[in-house]
Amino acid sequence: MKLSHLSETLIGSEIVKLGGEIRERIRQGETIYNFTVGDFDPKIFPIPKELEEAIIDAYRKHFTNYPLGEGNLDLRESIAAFSKQFQGLAYGLDEILVASGGRPLIYALYRAICDTGDKVVYAVPSWNNNHYTHFVSGEHVVVEATAENNFMPTAADLAPHLPGAALLALCSPQNPTGTTFRREDLKAICDLVVAENERRGDGEKKLYLLYDQMYWMLTYGGIEHVDPVSLHPGMRPYTVYVDAVSKVFAATGVRVGWSLGPAHILNKMKAILSHVGAWAPMAEQKGVAQYLRQTEAIGQYLAHFRAELEERLRSIFDGFMQLKSEGLPVDAVAPEAAIYLTLKIDAAGRRTAGGTELKDQSDVTSYILKEAKLAVVPFYAFGASRDTAWYRLSVGTCNKEEIGEMIGKLRAALCALQPLA
Repeated sequence: MKLSHLSETLIGSEIVKLGGEIRERIRQGETIYNFTVGDFDPKIFPIPKELEEAIIDAYRKHFTNYPLGEGNLDLRESIAAFSKQFQGLAYGLDEILVASGGRPLIYALYRAICDTGDKVVYAVPSWNNNHYTHFVSGEHVVVEATAENNFMPTAADLAPHLPGAALLALCSPQNPTGTTFRREDLKAICDLVVAENERRGDGEKKLYLLYDQMYWMLTYGGIEHVDPVSLHPGMRPYTVYVDAVSKVFAATGVRVGWSLGPAHILNKMKAILSHVGAWAPMAEQKGVAQYLRQTEAIGQYLAHFRAELEERLRSIFDGFMQLKSEGLPVDAVAPEAAIYLTLKIDAAGRRTAGGTELKDQSDVTSYILKEAKLAVVPFYAFGASRDTAWYRLSVGTCNKEEIGEMIGKLRAALCALQPLA
């Protein structure tokens, strides 16, 4: 029986599907190094103790009723102070919208901005922009980012596509790549957006920017997070940020996210979400409101959290560089931010010890899962071409003790491959 066109044509999340398959194999007793999920193992990375206690206390005080549609006042006040203190962004209470994580906010922004057939510009690989564009029946304007630019789109990449577009979707630090915009590169993109909007007439829809900065506090080494409004104040009328406690505090299940942006846009997003009921839970809002004001506790948590994540990312990166130096068909991009490492396993066209040809990248993915027990997500799950040899590796559930074992098994699996005769 046919249903709606949307439901008949919507593609489920390939990442969720893959992660579910891997978890089932692990449940059945198979040993797999699972680096697929953009989540955290709470036994390895628990949420901040102060945040946990504040949420529990809120439940004990019976904060279990509906929250305000825009988010509770105390939470929006805390978000305003937090954003000002840590990022230098000054937004009023009517310029902050709270929801149950970042996803509802992204969906609501697409709905608030885009009509059927509107051009949505996004680079690939990137997280879910292809699906959100499909939700609103938008025109997909896809820019393929390259390894030469660490898979971050440049102003030159985007410039031909911005005239007439309704929405530009950017993310930094980037999911899936763990890479970031440099100051001069993002500034150049902002210049394009402002110039495009100045060119448009008063009655013409403007070009808006979705800026997903979910991982912005998780940067390593000398990497600096940059954002549009700080770089170019002229971007303020056109920029909507999406942020949350989900990643930066390992609190994916706490479900508290927020947007900063022009009040008239957030009001429309709030109206959309009011019919969906995607509010952050009352007790979690109360707990986050308390925690975001604990500057010292936040600093202590992040110092440890970042160090643990970076150690894992750099250890795996070093392992891949060692494999590359041995002549094996791998590569990696040095970690910059988030919980992700960009890897390349370029083994298509080789033959296994049993004589089976790895005809395409799908065969390579299956081979490394079977022989090396390594589960990573191919970039084609993020909209890139299906023949790409690049992958996302996530360390949110990684035990440090397993890294050496994983590199060793991958070495053995790759060494067993032979070139075609």
